[in-house]
Amino acid sequence: MKILFIVPYVPNLIRVRPYNILRSLSARGHQITLLTLVSDQQDQADLEQIKPFCHAVHAVQMSKKDSIVNCLKVIPSHTPFQSVYSWQPALLKLAGNLDTYDVVHVEHLRGVQYGLALKQQVHLPVVWDSVDCITHLFRQAVAKSDDFVRRWRSRLDLRRTEWFEGWAINQFDHVLVTSKVDKMHLLALDNQPHTSTAPITVLPNGVDFSYFQPNPAAPTDTNTLVVTGKMSYHANISMTLHLVHEIMPRVWQHNPAVKLLIVGKDPTPEIAELNQHPAITVTGTVPDIPPYLHQATLAVAPITYNAGIQNKILEAMACGTAVVTTSQAISSLNIQPEREIAIADTPEDFSQAILKLLQDEQMRQEMAIAGYTYVRNHHNWDTIAYNLESIYTDTIHAKKYHTRTQPSQVQSLLLS
Repeated sequence: MKILFIVPYVPNLIRVRPYNILRSLSARGHQITLLTLVSDQQDQADLEQIKPFCHAVHAVQMSKKDSIVNCLKVIPSHTPFQSVYSWQPALLKLAGNLDTYDVVHVEHLRGVQYGLALKQQVHLPVVWDSVDCITHLFRQAVAKSDDFVRRWRSRLDLRRTEWFEGWAINQFDHVLVTSKVDKMHLLALDNQPHTSTAPITVLPNGVDFSYFQPNPAAPTDTNTLVVTGKMSYHANISMTLHLVHEIMPRVWQHNPAVKLLIVGKDPTPEIAELNQHPAITVTGTVPDIPPYLHQATLAVAPITYNAGIQNKILEAMACGTAVVTTSQAISSLNIQPEREIAIADTPEDFSQAILKLLQDEQMRQEMAIAGYTYVRNHHNWDTIAYNLESIYTDTIHAKKYHTRTQPSQVQSLLLS
């Protein structure tokens, strides 16, 4: 089928969901036109990597200044900043003849305006991949973030986002989300009980097993922990600071030889300065994540708040590395704690779980094998693409024979 795929950021190996959906749909023979936004040279380089998966790629430049102007425009309204942050009307003009497409796929709350605009222009089925429930994420940030500015910003946009997400789930032909927890929170926000809500389907994230895979030939360091993630993202910052300040002192008290690798792009100053500790290495941007997962004895992810599925956990398990994380992090996974993954929620319990697995090689290897098997069985992008293809087909059929109510004409939601 011919798919118009709109994502407000360039898909790449860090933004794994759109990247792997495009890759897998392309492999299944679909013709995809990608519309996206670029802001720097890295985005341009990433575009070249994604072009082989697409029939056509169209990108428009958008600066942070443009995004700030968009946000300022909606201050008097109920519209959340996230929903207009990436709105660039020029992008839709590059889609060409809209009648040539079978379905439109729009990703994230930041891309929702493109879907709303298309719903007002054409009779095409539009699938909105919300990815996460942003309201759920903001609520956690308000309650748990270590960053005062982050808490303030989340609180500022929380009420708007609650209302908007509850409204938006009624505007599209189908809604996707990465986890059952996020689906539950989205449904609870529904503020139009007399309107037919679009079907909401859980479409989990997968792992690219050609990239994330065990490497028995790679040497593994002893007493080495690794934590991964984009280190400018507020939830990852909170997680890493919690690890270093609350958990690691307990680990070092019993085993001073333990080293910590903090691997991820764009570390903030507070993360970068952790490099001053003799047992901590902050890498910043690295060309490949798997070598660090192979090098480490254990992967750790003491996540304090999150939404959706934690790719860092799936990727570590796919590399054959045992993982210690929190119950919060696996709330969206159908996984067996203490067999496929180690779970601990307090700093003391987390440190003890680390020390136990560092000491018990057999337990660590058995958990690594079980975790790898779980990921292979439940998070395969090829299977996910097959399921998405079925969702597209069903949505096209439903649109043709059972037309849903058109979206409410809330003109203030669209910026000109």
